[in-house]
Amino acid sequence: MLPLLIINSITLGGLLFLLSCGFSLIFGLMKIPNLTHGSFFMLGAYVSVQLANLTDLNFFASAVICSAFIGLIGALFERTIIRKLSGNHQAQVLVTLGLSFVISDICLMIWGGDAISVPTPAAVRGMTKLWALEFPTYRIFIVLVAGLIAALFYLTLEKSKFGAKIRAGVDDPDMTRAMGIPIQRLFTLTFGIGAALAALAGIIGSPILSIYTNLDMDMLPLALVVVILGGAGSLKGSILGSLIIAFLFNFGQAYLPELAYFILFLPMVIILAFKPNGLFGKFSI
Repeated sequence: MLPLLIINSITLGGLLFLLSCGFSLIFGLMKIPNLTHGSFFMLGAYVSVQLANLTDLNFFASAVICSAFIGLIGALFERTIIRKLSGNHQAQVLVTLGLSFVISDICLMIWGGDAISVPTPAAVRGMTKLWALEFPTYRIFIVLVAGLIAALFYLTLEKSKFGAKIRAGVDDPDMTRAMGIPIQRLFTLTFGIGAALAALAGIIGSPILSIYTNLDMDMLPLALVVVILGGAGSLKGSILGSLIIAFLFNFGQAYLPELAYFILFLPMVIILAFKPNGLFGKFSI
């Protein structure tokens, strides 16, 4: 049981990383928690299933197309609504919360309240043998996808001019503006990328989690805890925070189910008490 619990925790950590890395960057750049992020996770899963049912596209092609589509929705939302409330963080947070309720109601209206089971793609079904142990191939696939995205994120943030602009915006947005860097464009791109990654997490996580109308509210608190624990705007914080929360959540549910949420949120309380900016954060949350 222990090896399976470990691979399940690493798999959940990969999904949480995909969900939280864009969320963390949006928080770091714009200084607001995007409460629509869990809805992008859920919406991506629903739209992918719908697209697969209407077309001959396979699971992977549908995942790419739907992630890009949700990313475009996120970018348009930031450009047309969030930007108009620039400087009013309270209004921005309330708008993202309101949109999350709107998306949830739309999903309920279109797809109903029954959970949708998504079959595992045929190419990654079955078991894979690692070190004399067998693990579900699909869970290993999710871990590999999360690792690839983490590597691409690292190369983009640390080795590219675009990444340098994002890091500058996180560290000192006022100086970034003074240097002539179009920070509003960075906001839009980051918001769109974050939404796309959240949708991708929802799509590849759907064969494990299923899809239901409260999925967004189940995943959003976990992403919030990851960002608070790891630190807003930090890629390292998103990776480490996702793994810590995933292990605490799965092991807590397995061994101490009555205290699972206490165990989950206790690290957040401790971090906020002694390190208000998180493990690797740039500013106090």
